[in-house]
This record gives sequence, C-alpha cells and structure tokens, in this order.
Amino acid sequence: MDFRDTEAQSNWRNEVRAVLERDLPAALRGRTFGFTRPEESPALNQWRGAMASRGWIASAWPKEYGGAGLSPLDQFILNEEFAEAGAPALGGLGVMMLGPTLITHGTPEQKQEHLPRILRGEANWCQGYSEPGSGSDLASLQTRAVRDGDEFVLNGQKIWTSGAHEADWCFCLARTDPDAPKHRGITYFLVDMKTPGITVRPLVNMANQHHFNEVFFEDVRVPVRNVVGEINRGWYVGTTTLDFERSSIGSAVGARQSVERYLSWMRGNKAAFTGSESKAVAQQWVERWIEVGISTLLARRVISMQVNGQIPNSEASVAKLYSSELNQRIARTAVRMLGMWGTVIDERAPFKGEVGVGYPDSVSATIAGGTSEIQRNIIATRGLGLPRA
Repeated sequence: MDFRDTEAQSNWRNEVRAVLERDLPAALRGRTFGFTRPEESPALNQWRGAMASRGWIASAWPKEYGGAGLSPLDQFILNEEFAEAGAPALGGLGVMMLGPTLITHGTPEQKQEHLPRILRGEANWCQGYSEPGSGSDLASLQTRAVRDGDEFVLNGQKIWTSGAHEADWCFCLARTDPDAPKHRGITYFLVDMKTPGITVRPLVNMANQHHFNEVFFEDVRVPVRNVVGEINRGWYVGTTTLDFERSSIGSAVGARQSVERYLSWMRGNKAAFTGSESKAVAQQWVERWIEVGISTLLARRVISMQVNGQIPNSEASVAKLYSSELNQRIARTAVRMLGMWGTVIDERAPFKGEVGVGYPDSVSATIAGGTSEIQRNIIATRGLGLPRA
C-alpha cells in the first residue's frame, strides 16, 4: 500500500490544515474529549459557525442535508487532521449515528424536524440501547412499548446511557411484539427526554467521573410519528451500516500523541529514575510506540476497504479491539513511569493528575462500543470462519 498522498489528497489535506490554523480557537485546541467548560462556549460557537459553513460538522452527510458529501478517503484525511490539531468534533451521536439513520430510514417530516437542529447544536442526543440484562446480546432487550391509539407507551430501563443527563432526545430500541423472534419484534423510537415518566440517574465511574447514566421509562408516551422505519423492524434500522468513516484514525493519532507526551516528560526528568527502572520503563515505551504504528496501519486497512467499496466487518473489530487494549497498556505504562504519583489525582502531580484519572478511566475502553469478547467472537466467526460452538 502506498501511504503517500496523491496530488489531490495533498491539496485537500493542506486545505483542511489551513482552515484549522485559521479558524480553530486556541481555547479549544486539545479539547477533543470531555465536556466543554462554560468559558469555552463563545469559542465553541465560533468553531461551529466555521464548520457549518463548509458542511464539516457532518462531513459524511449528503450536501442536501447540510453535510459535505465527502468520500471515505476525504473523511479519513479530515478526521486525521482534526485529531492532529486536537480539534473537538461537533454534533455527538446526533451526527455520528442518528443523522445517517434518519437520512436512510426517516420520514421527510423527521428529517426536517431533527437534522437541522443537530447541525445547529440545538439538540443533544443519547442512545437508549443497553439494558441491565441486555448488553452484548442487545436483541434480548426487555423495554416494552405497547401501542395505544396514536401513541406507544414505554416501560423499562436503559443503562450506561452516555450523556443522558444532558440530552434533549434519545433514540431508543424497545420491544413491540414479545411473541416474535427476538430480532423481529423491536421498534426504533425517537423519544423527547422532557416527556413525563423519564427518570435519569447518574452512574459515576471508577475515575469519579459522571458521563454514564441509567434511564427509567415509566408509562412514557411516544407519538407513533416518532417511529423510525417500520414497526417491529427496528433491529434492522438500528444496525444499519452507516455511511461514515469508521477507521478509528482519531484514536490512533491520540494514542501516538499520548506516547509522545509521556516520552518527552521522561526525557526531561531522567534524574527521577534509577538505572534499572529507567530501562524497564523505556523498553515499555518502545513497545507502545511500535503498537501505535500498528494501530495506525489497522485504521488505514479499514479505510482502504471503504475506498474500494468494501464493508469492513471483522477488520473494524480488529482495529477496535487492538486500539482499546492499547489505550489500557499506555495508561499502565504511564502509571509505572510516575511511580506513586501515577495514581494521584491532584493538580500538584505530574500532568496535573491526568494519569491518575486516565488509568481507571481506561478500563471502560474494552467495554464501550462492544466488549473485547464480542470483538473476538466477530473476528473468529466472520473473519476466520471458525464455528460458533
């Protein structure tokens, strides 16, 4: 594979870099992850305006819906440069998941109501999929929706709902036919989070951060017009192959930048290490550096398939599995490098305590987005053709 840009790709990359250099506010650089602080709101609005004018908030969406209609490779270059600059993505799950689903399956009224509000940042979305007893086996979900005239009545519980405490709407799967085979009795709903009967309770993770939630639905009424696709066919709506760049290049770039930061700190603090400990940690960073390169190659493998009109399946699982476990190894190596300071969450610690937060926070990397066990099953059955039992 030739990793060099063609002339057209080089011109596009230079255009993206020029926009980032000119329009990305300094207050937002490096704020790729996490919640926006109140003082950053003016800068965020400035950034949103600059991106919306180019269709870059939802670069994969067709132009008629406010996107840029970029090809998979152009999306890859855009995402790579955004990650290099530490530029925050906009739109969240509304852009990444709901928007493409509505474009594919939504009614004209649903598109008109929701797509412009997503692009303007007027509606935050969360995903109502996982339940206490239905995570990896999502099709076993038990949240019920019973039709009552022009409405459905929802009852049940969702869990690990990222950002539900800040969401305006939720795209949710619920069982509408309990007697049908489990994949065929599910319907896809758009639920207004201000509807009476919805309770959101925080789930604080082991890094003492609040991002996850559990959500309870008690006789929540949802209009039939908020069903996306066909009733009882929601499983196939929810698993639509979405047309967006899924190579995880942003994760690979972020991992490389983390390793570079830690190596720079280690070089500047050689006096803090004994000879044997320094060599042991240095060897681990060598291994992490090689692994970052592998993660980048796996991301490029996924995008090369998309460019050639193929749909990554087990290949995407390989990239996800490897990058998530790599993030955990980077976190462990950083803790070992800092010694006792590595678990201290305090402004006085090296990196202002970020390592102490990052270490426990990395645990969720191999759970979110499909557990490592699920990824290995996909790789074994779909990639290697091994039997399920």
